[in-house]
Amino acid sequence: MPPSFNLPFVLSVIGAFLTSSVVAAVYVWPAVRTMPRYDALRLLAAFHAFRFFGMNFMVAGFVSSELSSNFASQVGWGDLIAAVLALLSMAALSLQWSIAIPIAWIFNVWGTLDLLNAYYLGVTKIPDPGLFGAGIYIPALYVPLLLVSHVLAFMILSRAGAEEKTM
Repeated sequence: MPPSFNLPFVLSVIGAFLTSSVVAAVYVWPAVRTMPRYDALRLLAAFHAFRFFGMNFMVAGFVSSELSSNFASQVGWGDLIAAVLALLSMAALSLQWSIAIPIAWIFNVWGTLDLLNAYYLGVTKIPDPGLFGAGIYIPALYVPLLLVSHVLAFMILSRAGAEEKTM
């Protein structure tokens, strides 16, 4: 097992993924799949506009001083870029720019890869999830919610003939 394997932490992440998936399937997907494409994508992107919160991994005291500054920088800046892309996507969808859907794709691809990279780095480079300090809730709760919402966005983006805009 990797040195960062911590059963309570792993179980909490799995529980958050399971719960996020069930809530999305039962409550969120039935609502967003009936919305106009631009509205649904804008709503899902809004949740990601708060990803600037990942910058807190670079704040002294929020995480342990033993947490790798390289890890903190990659996670923090990756999340900030995702937040900016989410806001750009929301603006493009709201203003119905001709490039709104490509921007939404870019945001969702970047956002998903950024989260998967953070998990990979966390598993391979962080010896103890306790080093996340107060930030433990980001990978344990917030990231599963974000990844599930990316899946929903990809489902909407992939729908054939779903080019309708908000009227």
